[in-house]
Amino acid sequence: MRPEHLYLLRCPRTGRPLALDIVTMENDRVREGKLYDPKGKQEYPILNFVPRFVKPDNYAASFGFEWNVHIQTQHDHYSGVFLSRQRFEQETRWPQKLHGEFILEAGCGAGRFTSCAAETGATVVSFDYSAAVEANYRMNGHRENVLIVQADIYQMPFQRASFDRVFCLGVLQHTPNPEAAFRALVDSIKPGGAIVTDIYIKDWVHWLFHTKTYIRPITCQLPPSLLYRWVRRWVNFCWPLIRCLRRLGHVGQAISWRLLVADFYRLMPQANDAMLREWAYLDTFDMLSPRYDKPQAIQTFRRWYEQEGLAEIDIRIGYNGIIGKAVRPQRGQLNTDMLQKDEKTELTCAEF
Repeated sequence: MRPEHLYLLRCPRTGRPLALDIVTMENDRVREGKLYDPKGKQEYPILNFVPRFVKPDNYAASFGFEWNVHIQTQHDHYSGVFLSRQRFEQETRWPQKLHGEFILEAGCGAGRFTSCAAETGATVVSFDYSAAVEANYRMNGHRENVLIVQADIYQMPFQRASFDRVFCLGVLQHTPNPEAAFRALVDSIKPGGAIVTDIYIKDWVHWLFHTKTYIRPITCQLPPSLLYRWVRRWVNFCWPLIRCLRRLGHVGQAISWRLLVADFYRLMPQANDAMLREWAYLDTFDMLSPRYDKPQAIQTFRRWYEQEGLAEIDIRIGYNGIIGKAVRPQRGQLNTDMLQKDEKTELTCAEF
């Protein structure tokens, strides 16, 4: 971390500002050291340039493994398909220039979206619960406007209501309590600030007829390294068949995924065979390894937004299931969505 980013951090237990004790500096960054609460006993190490607010062994260990194996796979400059930028821009719909603003990214993985956010010119605070922060640091740690932290979404080491924009893509369904995680994100937004989150959609037909439903309870218990070896062997074994199934269009793609091979040919038709296979290794592992996988109904997801009193709520089907966007109202400002809902309720009662 850069010493000048210290003001962005708070003790996750007390909420107080932290002090910095530097052990090793390298290229104007703190490589080793510790953060501590001057008024308490809490201490947090800085290891390999990253402040650590959680224990290294946790439920997200499989994500730490996969993103440190596939550090570059989903980065546009490596894949050449610009899928990450396309998804970030389409799902956030934020301006391309955000100088002077503060963006929080929850669940950074290897930093495919961190780089997109950083290129807006905003100060980006990016965190993950897993050791994926090390992969993200390797990809984005050189950026002067990026702070990367290993932290818990339920106890974030930041000041409440301090970010202009918050985004969380591909994460909520993999937390123990997705609704509580969402509420924690809302608490971090300034009045007038924006939030974008997504979550897998709960589709009972898809759930019943997807092989993942029945095998994931077993595979998520396996050591990540062992599961990954099996995934590679399975993908390699099935790959000739997967190429043939592409001729069947959407039907062939559905069969591929039910064979537990994540084929992105229709999404990335310009990618070469080696790149498609690399994505298949990554996403097949990602499909089978998470400890938690909790999709939600679209009505439930919308209710979360409404219960938090957010305004300009936009819930729709997106790249990864359901995408939600909203704004936290300014103090004293009514949520127009809730107001309209109340007016409709009053009209219905009057008619009755």
